[in-house]
Amino acid sequence: MQIKKQFSSGTQWEDFVGYSRAIRNDHLVEVSGTVSVDDNGRVVGKNDAYEQTRYILTKIKTALEQVGSKLEDVVRTRMYVTDINNWQAIGKAHGEFFRDIKPSSTMVEISRLIGLDFLIEIEVSAIVNE
Repeated sequence: MQIKKQFSSGTQWEDFVGYSRAIRNDHLVEVSGTVSVDDNGRVVGKNDAYEQTRYILTKIKTALEQVGSKLEDVVRTRMYVTDINNWQAIGKAHGEFFRDIKPSSTMVEISRLIGLDFLIEIEVSAIVNE
């Protein structure tokens, strides 16, 4: 049985670039790279890696729920950070969401993200076991 669901959070980039915030095909869910921007296009947690991470993971939780998944289904997180020195703040926020779930995880430093105020971008993969 194939279940295909797409979720758009309505950001300007989704239509411009042509992607969905989250997509579910059968049991597999992929959530696109997500940054800390609110519905009005403003950065949440400017200069605060911990707050950006928390905001992003809350957005990801919502995206998962929109396609019939949940945080407990997450099997992998990928974190792209602009300053690896923020790893403890980022790790603390990540742990608040995933301490008991413990998905496989990667954090890598990159030179920059799409906006200069973004300190981190996160994407996740989940498997729904219904």
